[in-house]
Amino acid sequence: MERKKTTVTYRVIRWLVWLFSPKYTLCGTENLPDGPCVIAGNHCHMYGPIASELYTPGPHDTWCTGEMMQREEVADYAFQDFWSRKPASVHWFYRILSHLIVPLSICLFTNADTIAVYRDSRIMTTFRNSVESLSRGRRVVIFPEHYVPRNNIIWDFQDRFIDLARLYWKKTGNAISFIPMYLAPKRKEMHFGKPVPFLPDNPPEIERERICGLLMDRITEIAVSLPEHTVIPYPNMPKSEYHKNIPLEVYSVEKTVG
Repeated sequence: MERKKTTVTYRVIRWLVWLFSPKYTLCGTENLPDGPCVIAGNHCHMYGPIASELYTPGPHDTWCTGEMMQREEVADYAFQDFWSRKPASVHWFYRILSHLIVPLSICLFTNADTIAVYRDSRIMTTFRNSVESLSRGRRVVIFPEHYVPRNNIIWDFQDRFIDLARLYWKKTGNAISFIPMYLAPKRKEMHFGKPVPFLPDNPPEIERERICGLLMDRITEIAVSLPEHTVIPYPNMPKSEYHKNIPLEVYSVEKTVG
């Protein structure tokens, strides 16, 4: 398959990111099908998208916030999503920074293997491009967490990305699987769990709840099965508030005792 053409600037930045970011060991790759699938994982700040671009096996595209690809939308989105929870006294600095990163954002996210994700009427473009990617045998990587806590490992998944499987099934007659992925930057490991198959005979709302629940449960199971380590959370927060990967009930007791 012909590789996507990229700019020299992007290739230099990509190499520098690879040089200074964690070098991940891939675990559980036997759970990845030979054909297309949807991989859903924990975001853990920018570690998730970076690891996806550099280390996801095989041809793949990663869902990326569309606003980070639109020159007129980058600054407002970046400040709101990345830095709005910083102390009000330093908001002025991050407002300036959000404008300074606009050229870098456009370069990175338009050259990388990404699919723009929108939460307005453009969402159908997101799904159409994703189905096209799957139809070409590529894997689609999604980080669906949002600001609803679930446990000490992962935050709740937004569930509408599950509809991608139904659209692909309607186009091709083939049912794809969802692969849970747990990223452990502190251990420099990317883990792939057992597939969750899409069942086209189930109603959409049942499949959204069933698949999301299984994905989050399996990601949590992978995390707590590993030696103790710090979990990088979805939202930006002080490092003193980061959790360990030990089972939630044990963690809660230790926090209470401590």
